[in-house]
Amino acid sequence: MTSPSTRYPLPDLNTLPEDLKVKILEVQEKSGFIPNVFLAFARRPAEWRAFFAYHDALMLREGSSLTKGEREMIITTTSAANHCLYCVVAHGAILRIYEKKPLVADQVAINYRKADITPRQRAMLDFAMKVCLESHAVEDADFTALHAHGFDDEDIWDIAGITAFFGLSNRMANVTGMLPNPEFYLLGRVPKAK
Repeated sequence: MTSPSTRYPLPDLNTLPEDLKVKILEVQEKSGFIPNVFLAFARRPAEWRAFFAYHDALMLREGSSLTKGEREMIITTTSAANHCLYCVVAHGAILRIYEKKPLVADQVAINYRKADITPRQRAMLDFAMKVCLESHAVEDADFTALHAHGFDDEDIWDIAGITAFFGLSNRMANVTGMLPNPEFYLLGRVPKAK
C-alpha cells in the first residue's frame, strides 16, 4: 500500500491539539474516513487552523450565487491545470456528488470546454483558468463577460479567491507528495452502500 504522503509522514491523530482532533473526528464521522489533507497539514497546527479557516470562509460563504457544485468545479478544473492529483481526485468526488453527475469531474479535469456544463459555468471556468494560469492578464473585459452571465463582483471575487486558495493547496499537496484516499475514487460514481 502506498503511503498517504510520500515525503512527510502523517501525524498520529492522538498527538494533535484538541481543537484539530475534534474537527478531524467530525470530518471522519461525516465522510466515513479522514481525508489525508486534514492530517497532512496538521503537522503545523497554526497553519492548519489558518488554512481551514480560509477554506471555510471561501467555500461556505453565504450570499454568493455560486453553488457548492460550481465551487468544486472551479477547484477540480484549476487543480488539473496545476497537476494536483490529490485535489482533482478529492474535489472531483465532491463535485460528482453535488452535481449528481458521475462524468462531470473527469470532463472538467481533462477539458472543461467540452464538458457537459452550462454556458454560465463555462464562463466561470474560463475566468478561473485565467486567474490560475495568467492572473496578470485579467482585465475589465473579463468582468464584463462574467456580468453578462449574471455574476456580480462578489461572485467574481469568490471565483478568484477559490482559484488562488486552491493554487496554494495544489502546490503543498504536490510538494508533500500527498495522495488521495482510495475512498475518493468511487464517491459519486457508484451508489452508496446502504
